[in-house]
Amino acid sequence: MQDKHLYEYAVIRVVPRVEREEFINVGIILFCKRQKFIKMLYTINKAKLTMLNTELDTEQLRKNLDSFEKIAHGNKDGGPIGQMETPERFRWLTAVRSSVIQTSRPHPGFCDHPEEKANKLFTDLVL
Repeated sequence: MQDKHLYEYAVIRVVPRVEREEFINVGIILFCKRQKFIKMLYTINKAKLTMLNTELDTEQLRKNLDSFEKIAHGNKDGGPIGQMETPERFRWLTAVRSSVIQTSRPHPGFCDHPEEKANKLFTDLVL
């Protein structure tokens, strides 16, 4: 029998008008320390987002989310934060911030396969 792995995940939200505090879930980030696993998935639903702010620059939003993804996955072009160890990258990405891109508080759980769990959370919470 395979051991369950402790993981943490956060929902990535876009807050088109920060002063209104309305948001749309656009992605998830899942981290499993034991497996040295981190995965970020996102999608941009322009129709939903522009319902909350018709002036939202979705191309800039895509660039910013791409940067988040590069940092999460430790890509070389993820800058100095992208070169940190996996736990530090996860903590940086899930830090509280007042900007257009925010994350929920991290939530813990147990799973057999972090990759499958990331895909399921993305489907359930974003799509």
